Amino acid sequence: MIDFSCDYNCGCAPEILAALTAANESQHATYGLDAISARAKEKIRAAVGNPDADVFFLVGGTQTNATVLSSILRPWEGVVSAASGHIAVHESGAVEATGHKVLPVEADACGRIEPETLRAYLRGFYADDTYPHMVQPGAVYLSHPTEYGGLYSAAALREIRATCDEYGLSLFVDGARLAYALASPETDVTLPLLGKVCDVFYIGGTKCGALLGEAVVFRRSQKHFFTAHKQRGALLAKGFLLGLQFDTLFSDDLYLRLGRQGTECALALREGLRAMGVAFRPESGSNQQFPVLSSEQLQKLDGKIGYEIWQRLADGSAVIRLCASWRTTREDVDAVLGALRV
Repeated sequence: MIDFSCDYNCGCAPEILAALTAANESQHATYGLDAISARAKEKIRAAVGNPDADVFFLVGGTQTNATVLSSILRPWEGVVSAASGHIAVHESGAVEATGHKVLPVEADACGRIEPETLRAYLRGFYADDTYPHMVQPGAVYLSHPTEYGGLYSAAALREIRATCDEYGLSLFVDGARLAYALASPETDVTLPLLGKVCDVFYIGGTKCGALLGEAVVFRRSQKHFFTAHKQRGALLAKGFLLGLQFDTLFSDDLYLRLGRQGTECALALREGLRAMGVAFRPESGSNQQFPVLSSEQLQKLDGKIGYEIWQRLADGSAVIRLCASWRTTREDVDAVLGALRV
């Protein structure tokens, strides 16, 4: 069976496996204080266009979201998130477990917080005379792409940044699938833009070709984050294993090439399904696609193509998620389309 249920269902890109194998017998400084991790951080600073950026390597997305937010929020602050955002729905209350409330706001069909929605929420919050008794918004959480494959525009991110500045909020972007967003022709967001508009964002590795790992990028030097992520159990003793993977990902444009592979296959799948009359809910320009299939079409995929049910509909049809990755091929795409044509 060809599995399109997620983008982290196999090991890592061959280049990373080779690098890990080559480094396996050598000794390295611990806790990410090794020469390889230092080199990887310099490559990321260059890619982001900010020589002053502070870079840290963590293991996974939920761990990263909880660790970063607990470090930038004060005890009485919460984080504004789309109601469908990963931290609000699919992280088992990880952020709340750190003592910080997730403050959900309405998102568009693709899971994006629209700039005007954020402004209206903040205006309404501070218009309430009793707001000092409430959890204060201290940061805004976005993901690019979103849980529904939505892609922000550069203009929208700049507007959100301006609103954050107006209200004194930090802007944090979850980049678990960032490689696929950067590769999409349907957004103009780049790494240097993220480095300018975000107080902190992360470059996802786990879902984008690495064995595991996320690279957290702060716009400015962080005096205490090393200690903060040690406290959260997020500081890997063999930190060079993370640094080595990002050193490889940011050599020879590997990160962007892997993202391009996943996104191009996903968009080819989208066009093939459209040609068959399939609708999407919602439309996505990244590596996750959400077609609406009838019960008969679902039966054609069962046992041949792995997928995830996203929403069951009253007529027996369902919105499913088909998730391409860095290792998806055009032959895999053809297998999905061929199964539905039978």
